[in-house]
Amino acid sequence: MLAIVGGSGLTSFAELEVARREVVRTPYGEPSGPLTFGQLQGHPVVFLPRHGHGHTIPPHDINYRANVWALKEAGVLGVVAIVSVGGIRADIDPGAIVLIDQVIDYTWGRVSTYFDGPDRPVTHIDFTVPFDRLLRLRLKNAAASVGEPIIDGACYACTQGPRLETAAEIDRLERDGAAVVGMTVMPEACLARELDLPYAGLAVVVNHAAGRGDSQLAISTSEIARTLENTMQRVRSIVMASVVPEKGVLP
Repeated sequence: MLAIVGGSGLTSFAELEVARREVVRTPYGEPSGPLTFGQLQGHPVVFLPRHGHGHTIPPHDINYRANVWALKEAGVLGVVAIVSVGGIRADIDPGAIVLIDQVIDYTWGRVSTYFDGPDRPVTHIDFTVPFDRLLRLRLKNAAASVGEPIIDGACYACTQGPRLETAAEIDRLERDGAAVVGMTVMPEACLARELDLPYAGLAVVVNHAAGRGDSQLAISTSEIARTLENTMQRVRSIVMASVVPEKGVLP
């Protein structure tokens, strides 16, 4: 059973045959919303909108620990995270779908570990490769199976938000090696690693980052909304194909 964490533009999954919705309590508070259990193409999945019902929770206020804990307790075998990003690298344009493979964390003040407090031992997880190799392969194969082109490999810069970045900040991120920029992969990805939960991110490029392409002078929120609407069905197709188990690629 896979979990799908929906970001901006994916607060619901129309193709999901809903079996039940479950309000979950965790030791870390409440998740962004109830977990929705159901089936896609006859296979069980759990869906959780990261920003809550109606997209009301900004990136810095998301209870990432509760979200990831709730999914682990639900028994999922992996998390497919859908995120919206700005394209920094010259070959990454709005409308592209990117399978991210690295992350640089620029956030601050977010609780980023379960190993916190006087009664917990200090624990250092290995995060050399932040996204699960087999789950990434599963998404890559799913995209190929439905004929959807994706960019395989890009470094995701995670900024604090909720404001978008300045052109100078994007210049800095590019110098650091980032290819796309978003606000939600961290600490979500490292919390999943702490719970030994395979995690992979599928990024929808909704705009050129500040100072790039048609965002040279400003970023159009109406264009972002239009790109999300036009691209999200392609993402849904990939996700629906990914829930079908592959031999040797994550049960």
